[in-house]
Amino acid sequence: MEDAIVLYSTPDHLNSFTCLAKFIAKRHPSISVVVFCTAAAPPILAAVPSITFRRLPTPALPPNTTYDILELYFETPRLNNPIFRQVLAEISRKSNIRAIVLDFFCNYAFQVCESFNIPTYYCNTVGAFGVCALLYWPTIHEKTGGELGDAVEIPGCPVIPSADIPEMQRFPQSLSYKHFLDTAINIQKSAGIIINTFYALEPRALEALTNNLCTPNSRIPPVYTMGPFIDVDSAKKNDAVECMRWLDSQPSKSVVFLCFGRRGVFSAEQLREMAAGLENSGCRFLWAVRNPGAEEADLEALLPEGFLERTRERGVVLKSWAPQTEVLSHDSVGVFVTHCGQSSLLEAVWFGVPMISWPLYAEQKMNRIFMVEEMKVALPVEAAEDGFVTAAELEKRLRELMESRRGKEIKRHVAELKVAAAAATAREGGSSLLALDKFMAAVTRV
Repeated sequence: MEDAIVLYSTPDHLNSFTCLAKFIAKRHPSISVVVFCTAAAPPILAAVPSITFRRLPTPALPPNTTYDILELYFETPRLNNPIFRQVLAEISRKSNIRAIVLDFFCNYAFQVCESFNIPTYYCNTVGAFGVCALLYWPTIHEKTGGELGDAVEIPGCPVIPSADIPEMQRFPQSLSYKHFLDTAINIQKSAGIIINTFYALEPRALEALTNNLCTPNSRIPPVYTMGPFIDVDSAKKNDAVECMRWLDSQPSKSVVFLCFGRRGVFSAEQLREMAAGLENSGCRFLWAVRNPGAEEADLEALLPEGFLERTRERGVVLKSWAPQTEVLSHDSVGVFVTHCGQSSLLEAVWFGVPMISWPLYAEQKMNRIFMVEEMKVALPVEAAEDGFVTAAELEKRLRELMESRRGKEIKRHVAELKVAAAAATAREGGSSLLALDKFMAAVTRV
């Protein structure tokens, strides 16, 4: 029987799990990797012979039951446990499953994995600081009952204002809070934790994890830093994309790239304010605009009157989508205005692009603190209580990053981390390669 490793992902994290599968397959092609998800298979997996993809059906929700989006992330895999069990049994008849790696949101599959007596690992895509917060949360809950004060102190992390803690961790009566606690407890019982990061990016958080500071009541399982999970192949230049041809004509490190992920939707008022900030800054820019009606709306109607004409010599505005990895890899891009998602953060570091952090939802406000205070790869935009950012604030931060001494320090540090990221994943003795080999030695041990 061939040896196999099973990766079980939710659709939101499938890109990261795909990169992890490819990382394993490239270094250890003799072992089969099976990727489970309710989403369609990413095309790039078809090119790797040792990786197979199994699409699970989306389960029907119980009648007369509604879930918010976070609850649904956890509930969908839980409701799929019977199917997961069935397919796992099918694979077990043909392959020796050495390990199962669960997405954070697939936590309730842990009991299925235990019933098969297969070593089960968790893959956390939010970075080491996020893992510190997750694993320490049962301790916080024990001390506070979930009633937070003005700020939260977590080992390995800077002090985090309670308002910047993700919503699921702030409401102890919610189902999402229960899911979060259950996940933290199961991770401590798992065979190990795979983290989408590399050592040079988050040394303090990783030291806190490995020294058991975040799990004072139990011993932490082994930690494997195998990141960054980045699809470098998608960064290959594509001249068919018009914005890439425009970037070719711009000076090195001169363009500000604004892109906020699939859910980075802004009101028309905020878009107009962003446009004014860009225009006043005098910067070259490439901007992916998302608005609830952006697909149908005319950009002229969404943005200030005459904006596109006045800035056409130094800016490009795209409706909804931009090839982010490809753009960040381009030499003309010098600043990335980002929503602070972990994948976006890692892509920017990989290509050596300093950032302006503009968090929108989930763990992104917490990520901003790490990016600014610990990693020192970004400047923050200051928002009003309702999240609104003025044109003057955006202009100020763009000028600061482009022109100030602090901006130069951030650029220098990001350039150093770019080298460290490449060394971690590609050079013999790199931290991520060592972590992968350590993980594979553990899962293939007879």
